[in-house]
Amino acid sequence: MTKRQGKSGTIDVKALLAGDEEFLRALMRTALEEVLEVEMTEALGAEKSERTETRVSYRSGYYSRSLITRVGTLELRVPQDRMGRFSTELFERYQRSEKALVGTLAEMYVQGVSTRKVKAVTEALCGHSFSASSISVINKSLDEGLKAFAERRLDERYPYLILDARYEKVREAGVIVSQAVLVAVAVDEDGRRQILAIELANRESRSSWRDFLLALKARGLNGVEFVVADDHAGLRAALREVLAEAAYQRCYVHFLRNALDYVPRRVDDDCLQELRWLYDRRDLAEARRDLAGWLAKWSSKYAKLTGWVEDNIDETLSFYRLPRQHHKHLKSTNMLERLNEEIKRRTHVVRIFPNAESCLRLVRALAVETHENWLEQHRYLNMDDLHEHKKEALRRAA
Repeated sequence: MTKRQGKSGTIDVKALLAGDEEFLRALMRTALEEVLEVEMTEALGAEKSERTETRVSYRSGYYSRSLITRVGTLELRVPQDRMGRFSTELFERYQRSEKALVGTLAEMYVQGVSTRKVKAVTEALCGHSFSASSISVINKSLDEGLKAFAERRLDERYPYLILDARYEKVREAGVIVSQAVLVAVAVDEDGRRQILAIELANRESRSSWRDFLLALKARGLNGVEFVVADDHAGLRAALREVLAEAAYQRCYVHFLRNALDYVPRRVDDDCLQELRWLYDRRDLAEARRDLAGWLAKWSSKYAKLTGWVEDNIDETLSFYRLPRQHHKHLKSTNMLERLNEEIKRRTHVVRIFPNAESCLRLVRALAVETHENWLEQHRYLNMDDLHEHKKEALRRAA
């Protein structure tokens, strides 16, 4: 294996990983087998050869099991116990999105619309034999669980809701069209992140966002106090109609990007950097004082920019009404952007989906995995801060 070095003379580990598939497979195989060993220890209540009162069975060797991944098929040593108590969800959970990806690629392969790259990846993952019936089996094994996730009841309260959309290319009747992937992420009263919904729409219109939000409410969505989203006319109109009681926070990252439309190509870096710093202030009063200073400093040189900022910045400052500890996470849609990046990383392999169903299947499979990982991480925000913040506001009002 050739060592690659960067300009500093150090080994470029990232390049090594990307360039050595066998090393990647060995690394992943080791990591997954370690996970299985930990699960077995938890299931038996004891380590290997350990005597404990909580032990419920004994190890009984291993069996081999294949796991399809994007770095090829891995042959794993899976531990087993004498009484057959041990059961792992690793294969089901890990392969959910892998199956969706494989199903999509295979569908493209059979329909004759695959690129050479898709053909190579598909054959590496699954072999050469595909048929309509084998694709149907792959997809059917996924759809029931994904449907249950998409239709589950939302009986908890969700104080914080983050909304966004991205676009994927889909082939419909031989024509390639863009489909909007509408995504809703929320934080519940225990401070856990959850993915509430993933749906496809022809575009981000008022009606598509309204239907999306009404479907969430029909499933039980309640308690929404604060919504973070980009400034999209259709989404804003739908929020006014369906969630009028919730405060609206325009994503400040998108706002700063929009600001570039109001300055010449060669703009002072200090001007935009100082505008960015407004969002790091401790409270709204401090932010407004600095905003007044910024407007006075730059209005003569960039009148178009300062006029636009003065007219629109208020809706990006709504996060200051929240506990200070929550500002970082709720002044932008970054929480959801990370999910979008993961979706993009996977869907880039497909490029153009053979149909809308395969697109939704893969994106939802990724969402379910992310959702489960988030729940395992438990608390994302300390919601005690929000409760104390409300109490303090009531005391001040009294």
